[in-house]
Amino acid sequence: MITSLDNLVERIQDGASVAVAPDYSGCAMAAVRALICRGTGDLHLLTVPQAGFQADMLIGAGNVKSVETAAITLGEHGFAPRFSDAVKNARIVLRDATCPAIHAGLQAAEKGIPFMPLRGILGSDLLTHRDDWLTLDNPFSDGDTIVVLPAIRPDIALFHASRADRHGNVWIGVRRELMLMAHAARQTLVTVEEVVDDDLLADEAYASGTIPALYVSAIAEVPNGAWPVGLAGRYPADAAHLAEYARLAKTAAGFQQYLDEHVRNRASAA
Repeated sequence: MITSLDNLVERIQDGASVAVAPDYSGCAMAAVRALICRGTGDLHLLTVPQAGFQADMLIGAGNVKSVETAAITLGEHGFAPRFSDAVKNARIVLRDATCPAIHAGLQAAEKGIPFMPLRGILGSDLLTHRDDWLTLDNPFSDGDTIVVLPAIRPDIALFHASRADRHGNVWIGVRRELMLMAHAARQTLVTVEEVVDDDLLADEAYASGTIPALYVSAIAEVPNGAWPVGLAGRYPADAAHLAEYARLAKTAAGFQQYLDEHVRNRASAA
């Protein structure tokens, strides 16, 4: 269960559907760089429910075939340039969604049911673009229409967390979207800041925010594994580095320069 970063990333095969966390949650940036270096391709990316730097990098590097998302943005650093360029030039398939819709699909998979009802997207033009979202009559109330969304079961849930224990339990604190991802996915791959000897589930201070080992497929200890994105309670985002990425990634040549300097050279140095 506890393995190296390279072995963890090898579990993600070409064509896999991969759920990733938003920048404010737990971004497995070291794993993303490893995926780029491996050249793993044709990924179907699911953002839970949105994403930023990790999604933009994977898309820019050509690892992604399609993406289902509520939003991809670099936040205060502006638009996600490689994502925007890929959409405009039809290099990826975009499956537009909403935050509640993505959560509802994952919740259906979590519960082992084929679909989940949702009301809030009624009247939205999203329904004209998503042929897998259906409207049905509520069987319990005449004249009441409801949208039903298919279960979303990713092949892989990939995220970074603060700590795990040697039993394979992973502490995520208040980040419940990570718990949902782990429950819904076929495999859950987690990089962590540290692996501790204590049993996290036996400690009342940690148990409620801990994903049991039952839902975790592999763990790699990778200190600073979310860098340059921050990790709550551990370290802030590297604002200067993120600003440099946003500047360079505006052009294809600048993005390749970023990969050469901060991804490929970093991997070869390691």
